[in-house]
Amino acid sequence: MSIISDDEILTEDKVSTKKNPVVKPEVEDGDKSFEINIRPKSFDSYIGQSALKSTLKITIEAAKKREKTLDHLLFYGPPGLGKTTLAGVIANEMGVPIKITSAPALERPRDIIGILMSLEEGQILFIDEIHRLNKVAEEILYPAMEDFYLDMTTGKSQTVKTLRVPLPKFTLIGATTKAGELSGPLRDRFGIIHRLEFYTNEELAQVIKRTADILDIKIDSKGAAAIARRSRGTPRIANRLIKRVSDYAIVKYDGKINETVANESLDILKIDEFGLDTTDRNLLKLIIEKYDGGPVGIETIAAAIGEDSRTIEDVCEPFLLQCGLLQRTPRGRKVSPQTYRHLGYKTQSSSQQSLF
Repeated sequence: MSIISDDEILTEDKVSTKKNPVVKPEVEDGDKSFEINIRPKSFDSYIGQSALKSTLKITIEAAKKREKTLDHLLFYGPPGLGKTTLAGVIANEMGVPIKITSAPALERPRDIIGILMSLEEGQILFIDEIHRLNKVAEEILYPAMEDFYLDMTTGKSQTVKTLRVPLPKFTLIGATTKAGELSGPLRDRFGIIHRLEFYTNEELAQVIKRTADILDIKIDSKGAAAIARRSRGTPRIANRLIKRVSDYAIVKYDGKINETVANESLDILKIDEFGLDTTDRNLLKLIIEKYDGGPVGIETIAAAIGEDSRTIEDVCEPFLLQCGLLQRTPRGRKVSPQTYRHLGYKTQSSSQQSLF
């Protein structure tokens, strides 16, 4: 079985916004122990990513029959889709321990060297946000991934000697939200590369029901579907929302979550039927009201709504682009006709749209 100890989780606080943290896909401080409790331990209990699961099952079974370690894997996609959870599932299915860390925690060469030297035969090393590895740590990983050797130097000046220290064969699983920022040489050393997709509402409803069973929360199918529709296609957000809806159900009702209870509580949280929060709506309204629907630059948007441009790009935009409410053009961001309808604005005429 996989072993994930608290001292092995060396994560960094990530970018988030305090305005509506319940609908942000980044990890919050209170999420860590909660997520560990509800994370699935096998492919049977892991919901969603069907095509990826099928591929990984075959790969894992082949590795077991060959009695060899898995090829190095790279998972990329928006935050909150289950990259860390998937790494834990793979470790459990392989029957090996897993060591979890994040790239920003590996600031000095001795950090990555220490982790590599402590690995056991067949163990899995999971590095989150791997695109943020510094150049020195990345160079150290190259021979470790390819040949399972660690190149080290001893001595000073004319007495410098180069040593090749053998490492046990291990599997590196990297996760990133920005695959484009990963260097070519590092990316090419991964034998398996997969993108995690946003979840469908049906898959999210299954995730919500599973979480409710673990937390002993009573919820019906329509209540789960209502929460799923507002979860932005992201399991982490769905799991946060069910806790908030459960609080509302306990205080205002009999503790049971149905469609009415779910919709009422999420309306109070100002999360609409698309899953948009106050920040999302302010962003879209700004483009419509102040810039005639766009295009407008990201820095201008960030300054106008008082958000960091990185927060907008990493947190707000992926889902808005996915659902077609926002468009990226060479001249900047612009909204779609669907955005006008969703927010209750009169749609631009075709002559007005042709100007942009």
